[in-house]
Amino acid sequence: MLSKKTKYGLKALTYLASVDSKEPVQIAEIAKHENISQKFLESILLTLRRNGFLGSKKGKGGGYYLIKEPKDILMTSVMRVLEGPIAMVPCVSLNFYEKCDDCPDENKCSVNKLMLQVRDSALEVYRNNTLADLIS
Repeated sequence: MLSKKTKYGLKALTYLASVDSKEPVQIAEIAKHENISQKFLESILLTLRRNGFLGSKKGKGGGYYLIKEPKDILMTSVMRVLEGPIAMVPCVSLNFYEKCDDCPDENKCSVNKLMLQVRDSALEVYRNNTLADLIS
């Protein structure tokens, strides 16, 4: 299931991508428009800023803004930053691989085979969608 952190992060990014002006947008405006707790949103936007998706400006006229074009923000990157590994089990993760403690042989594991297909189908969707696709 998608976490609220990821859901709200996607909503905030799409809001920032859809505003006409490229001026910084205050957290309160995003929170109100997307019906997100401002305190929770602050944490999410900070994560997105630290990972190179957003810039911020302090003081009067301050807020958050995209530092990349929406077409250059891949959903694989956003999902990994906000949600963590895309794979549902660690033994099929591309970036966070770990051998399962209870599995003697991954090559014979039925769960591994199924989860590889699930991971690959999710990656296909994420790789073929950018932030621009979510706002068009």
